[in-house]
Amino acid sequence: MQTFILTAIVFAGLALLIYMGFLAFEENILEQELRFSNFPKSFGTLKIFFISDIHKRKLSEQFISKAKGKADIVIIGGDLKEKGVPIKRVKENVEMLNTIGPVYFVWGNNDYEGDYRELDALLLDLKVKILDNTAALFESKTGDKLTLLGVDDVGLEKDRLDFALSDAERGWFTILASHNPKIIEKITPEDNISLVLSGHTHGGQIRIFGFGPYKKGGIEERGGTILLTSNGYGTTGIPFRLGARAESHLLSIRNQEKNSIKRIGGQESL
Repeated sequence: MQTFILTAIVFAGLALLIYMGFLAFEENILEQELRFSNFPKSFGTLKIFFISDIHKRKLSEQFISKAKGKADIVIIGGDLKEKGVPIKRVKENVEMLNTIGPVYFVWGNNDYEGDYRELDALLLDLKVKILDNTAALFESKTGDKLTLLGVDDVGLEKDRLDFALSDAERGWFTILASHNPKIIEKITPEDNISLVLSGHTHGGQIRIFGFGPYKKGGIEERGGTILLTSNGYGTTGIPFRLGARAESHLLSIRNQEKNSIKRIGGQESL
């Protein structure tokens, strides 16, 4: 009897590990709609493909095809790589993201592992706009503008939100990309930042009975700013997930009298 119980426990453990490995390599795209009262109507709907924490993973053609033709721009929210990831794999991943739309990038803590200058040179060669405490400005046909800010990694104390804001044209709808969601603690109402896109936490990556080292990814309002924290696409350490599924995001941003958030069609993934 004891042998049977021990065998059952071993098989159950192996089954759980296989399941956790499966979850780590899912290719979920969450389709989410965000409406803001201050979003310029002349932009219609701004569609952003947001992906963070790719780490060691290799993007597939099947995954990329789900987002093609559905996004105006792509934002990589940091940790595009980590130590030991071949630069060839990074190049192939970025080239595939380039087929979706113009790519913008913010640095994550793991991007600095190894020769980060090699990554910097690669991104510049692939025409990726690096937002390292800087801003990018978009203008509609009617002259309305929209600002995309990007800060360097908060955990490494390389972030200078003040530099990014000084590089921006103030007074317009503003989105901030930051690898680490802790940037929300440095934002003031005067900064007029409506939306923050972040990752880093992996949603805890492995959550036991709902508990993990970090809060599960999601969307919340913090001091008048909407904060999206992604569970991320890849994993760090061991390639397992539990209770925090791998994800990327297809965001539709538009105007509405009152701010609101919803999943389009109630779908969690495309």
